[in-house]
Amino acid sequence: MTIRTEGTEGTGRGARPGAGRGIVVTGGGTGIGRATARAFAAHGDRVLVVGRTKATLDATAEDHPGIQGLVADVTEPDAPERIVEAALAALGRIDVLVNNAAAMGYRPLAALDRAEAERQLHTNLLAPVLLTRAALDPLAETSGTVVNIGSAGALGLRSWPDNGLYGAAKAGLDFLTRTWAVELAPRGIRVVGVAPGVTDVGAGPGQDGAGAYEAFLKGISARTPSGRVGRPEEMAWWIVQLTRPEAAYANGSVLAVDGGLSLT
Repeated sequence: MTIRTEGTEGTGRGARPGAGRGIVVTGGGTGIGRATARAFAAHGDRVLVVGRTKATLDATAEDHPGIQGLVADVTEPDAPERIVEAALAALGRIDVLVNNAAAMGYRPLAALDRAEAERQLHTNLLAPVLLTRAALDPLAETSGTVVNIGSAGALGLRSWPDNGLYGAAKAGLDFLTRTWAVELAPRGIRVVGVAPGVTDVGAGPGQDGAGAYEAFLKGISARTPSGRVGRPEEMAWWIVQLTRPEAAYANGSVLAVDGGLSLT
């Protein structure tokens, strides 16, 4: 089932007795978002995946009855409220919010125009801010968890030539993870981050030439202590684990899952 943004059709407010948690995953149509939604569903949770393309959301939910889709662009002005309303209608509650939607575009500062800057900053930084704010009351009701998906490439004192805006937004999201952990603890909300390393999710911007993506993965694998790049399912495993009750003492942490590359 895919919910369209024109309305918030769903199964009604109130979690069913014995039902799993209510999970919201943005950017859930492909890659890490898709793997994360399916990992939560495999644990018996009910998941609302948010994305801009109905076909990819339907593919995420295929053969996974615990997953529903919501066609929405997280950068639209009314998206935060619409996403929260749809989640409450479909799931009855919000236990976990995974801010995963991202926009990347390789270009140096000299070639960066305003439209591209706004696209990256809004998707990677402002959208998580506004969606998390909109979800605060439902998260407080469940003593919920926010998981911000950053990037291992933006950790520490590293630079990222030709991708500085994306890295800056992800570094900013890590800072928000630490800050919100302190701000929201009195409301019973935890905030944690996962910083994936290079993960094989298919070719992205700037990597779509013949063989370019395979060469990129091969080069990163050679530099990574673990000798390979990551898989979406590996990132999803850590995201799910950080939301479990046994992880309740982890708050404000940003976990690098990158095969040790950020240590080199």
